[in-house]
Amino acid sequence: MDYKTLELKSGLEIHQQLDTHKLFCDCPSLLRQDEPQYEIRRTLNPVVGETGIIDEAVKHEALQNKNFTYQVYDTNCLVETDEEPPHTINQEALKIAIQISLLLNCEIFPIAQIMRKTVTDGSNTSGFQRTVLLAHDGHIILSSGKQITIDYLMLEEDSARKVSGNSDGSKTFKLDRLGIPLIEIATGPHMQTPEEIYETALKIGEILRSCKVKRGLGTIRQDVNISIKGSKRVEIKGFQDPKMMTKTIDIEILRQQECIKNNTCKSEVRNALPDGTTEFLRPMPGAARMYPETDHPLLKISRELINECKNSLPKLQSENTSYLQEFGLNPELIKLILKQNKLEDFKTLIHEYNNPNLIAKMLTIFQPKPEISIDNLESILEKISKEEIPETDANTVMQKMSQGMTLKEATKKSNIDLKSEAQKIIKEKPNLSQGAYMGLLMGKFKGQVSGKEIADTLKKLL
Repeated sequence: MDYKTLELKSGLEIHQQLDTHKLFCDCPSLLRQDEPQYEIRRTLNPVVGETGIIDEAVKHEALQNKNFTYQVYDTNCLVETDEEPPHTINQEALKIAIQISLLLNCEIFPIAQIMRKTVTDGSNTSGFQRTVLLAHDGHIILSSGKQITIDYLMLEEDSARKVSGNSDGSKTFKLDRLGIPLIEIATGPHMQTPEEIYETALKIGEILRSCKVKRGLGTIRQDVNISIKGSKRVEIKGFQDPKMMTKTIDIEILRQQECIKNNTCKSEVRNALPDGTTEFLRPMPGAARMYPETDHPLLKISRELINECKNSLPKLQSENTSYLQEFGLNPELIKLILKQNKLEDFKTLIHEYNNPNLIAKMLTIFQPKPEISIDNLESILEKISKEEIPETDANTVMQKMSQGMTLKEATKKSNIDLKSEAQKIIKEKPNLSQGAYMGLLMGKFKGQVSGKEIADTLKKLL
């Protein structure tokens, strides 16, 4: 497609769960698969927003007159059932949101108003979602050098988790997800090709993963806003896989071209389907759905708090990768260290013993279950540096300690006459390769003798 001629304009909205307890209470952010303690039922009614009118999207939901059932667990409290005012905002979640804002080069508001965003689709027991605008006017830079504006970052509570829907429009939700801290990041409409949209999603995703966010399916949700010349903005919700963006955008452009031809263009929210097509959800919401949260004071963000967050900013994965590459580690070991969150342990151990490859393997490949503590790894490396045990014994010692041995017991030399045992096996099974004899001996002694000792002995005998 000729996106330039089409005058494609697109922006992203990314929603990411933070890895803390809930936003306005102390309940754990834990998803449940067992049976609930009890259920409550509600019918949600529309209310006027701060502008004095009822939002169009809210009207649309309210006209369907739906009843909702909510499953309640022992990890929920009265805040989630809307029978108690919100508690003080989660300070850990606030700090993480500020860190993400700083990494996105945003300006932080010194004073913010927590708002209620009206929702009558049943996803919140109260009929509104608490949300606060924390930061604005940031940016990221694409590989082409193009700057993509970050319009705003909001911290809000996640919605309840839909379990089922019935033919009469009623729905059942779990309250386990309701209230989990969620940030919303919105870019400006500056992306003009699907490739730019895809790269922007990946860059923001890298920033998010460097901070304390939840991982896994459903913890991040991406929406795309799209328009072409002559059409109106359409928001497509529900992207789980960024790779589907190009296909979905191309199909949406074809749909909007048909709407232009038939003079049926309208602003609306659509749902992304697995095959790349979309379906109508509701009219585009506006400002009328927002009004102030009267149960919570103004949120004041001090310069001291911002400086504290600045001083503890995490490194991006690309920066951490570059750091590890300086030690000559291969890509697979680098990937394992970052995936298993062992970077800080690596930094600690590299000062103890200057063998990056060994340390990386001890932290990842050699690490048994239960894992050996960082203190014990330091002790093993100290013995290696003093040449009390060879490097090749590191894995064996770790396995023994995992089974309950002390370091002294794990490094104690056995009274095995290795030469005699090797000669015996060679005599019993003649004409095998050195590797085969080594495998037999290692299997027999099960870590009591190091691989290096066995290899050195076999070299002398074969």
